[in-house]
Amino acid sequence: MRDIAIFSGTAHPQLAEEICSHLEQPLHPVLVERFATDCLGVQLQANCRERDVFLVQPLVRPVQENLVELLLMLDAARGASAARTTVVMPYYAYARSDKKDAPRISIGGRLVADLMVSAGADRMLAMTLHSPQVHGFFSVPVDHLHALRELAAHFRGYDMSNTTVVSPDLGNAKEAAAFARMLGVPVAAGAKQRFADDRVSISSVIGDVAGRDVIVVDDEIAKGSTVLELLDRLREIGVRTIRVACTHGLFASGALKRIGDQPDVLEIVCTNTVPIPESERHPKLSVVSIAPALAEAMRRIHNGESVSALFDA
Repeated sequence: MRDIAIFSGTAHPQLAEEICSHLEQPLHPVLVERFATDCLGVQLQANCRERDVFLVQPLVRPVQENLVELLLMLDAARGASAARTTVVMPYYAYARSDKKDAPRISIGGRLVADLMVSAGADRMLAMTLHSPQVHGFFSVPVDHLHALRELAAHFRGYDMSNTTVVSPDLGNAKEAAAFARMLGVPVAAGAKQRFADDRVSISSVIGDVAGRDVIVVDDEIAKGSTVLELLDRLREIGVRTIRVACTHGLFASGALKRIGDQPDVLEIVCTNTVPIPESERHPKLSVVSIAPALAEAMRRIHNGESVSALFDA
């Protein structure tokens, strides 16, 4: 791969290094400075002129710091005469702010998309956006990957003869159904109503789960309130075993420990789209790498090949 330059912000350099290892390319250094005024300054410390530049930066905590850092990297690449700049964003935190569901509320997903494009983004490579309409917030091409294949590959090592995939809500049912097809098992879904950011109610589970091994699958787990509520319903119905899977393991406010400490939860599986500190990991946690998928997508973008063909195989 010629004329390519890959940089990483401070949000998740371990993932960027793994991507570069698969591409057999160096991860170029980035100098991030904080001035006395608390402003950030960024310098890309490698040549970008007429090169295909990739900036790896998920929007994880501290989200606003990492966002500004990414905007400054985009501006630096544009000022350095990059031929094209692609943002590799494994996790887009503002994708949850995707609709006007209350009076006088901001739509952060669209605003932040506009900021990135204004700063110099020519293309986006994202992983499991919260909802399909987020694509429309970007005025540049978006390549949208999912981690269902990587998660399915992990679970194929188990006996799937008595397994049902369960989506916590109907909004994620389409992705859960695709995941279930990969495993060759049936699918069920919870009937969820959300009252607040951390308060939900699941009145019932639609589908046959009694006496079965279930895999609860969702796009992300933040505080874990939805998963814990669903576990209560599954216990009432009488499932045999429970495993939990998600793409983005945010695990805020001790969610990983709360879910992992449930005695009937055998395993929690997530990908490495966001960093999980070793000190916060649970013995039941398994992390699946999506670096090979991101690396292959970046290679195809650089060579002008189809990215959607990754999902046709």
